[in-house]
Amino acid sequence: QVQLVESGGGLVQPGGSLRLSCAASRSSFFINMGWYRQAPEKQRELVAAITNTGITTYADSVKGRFTISGEVVKNTVFLQMNNLSPEDTAVYYCSAHTLLPSITYWGRGTQVTVSS
Repeated sequence: QVQLVESGGGLVQPGGSLRLSCAASRSSFFINMGWYRQAPEKQRELVAAITNTGITTYADSVKGRFTISGEVVKNTVFLQMNNLSPEDTAVYYCSAHTLLPSITYWGRGTQVTVSS
């Protein structure tokens, strides 16, 4: 069973920065990895994703502020979050997807709180 381990969450003031990290517990052939978030009483939403060829995708709300990086083939992904606002407060989940079989793995989540 593959486990995704996240780190880097915490409390930060508005305008601050945080960097999230995610790594798989064992080598796996992922075709993409990404970050989702879920705020209280809201649905989980995609924040950013990266494919094994380096193609990135971002939610409109984070474009220009967040940067996803890493090497999917090495099963690691990072999320650099700059100019954070209270609206970014949520639990952030790492995800990774394999093609054959089609399976999406999830991390346990890391809390990000933006507050003064």
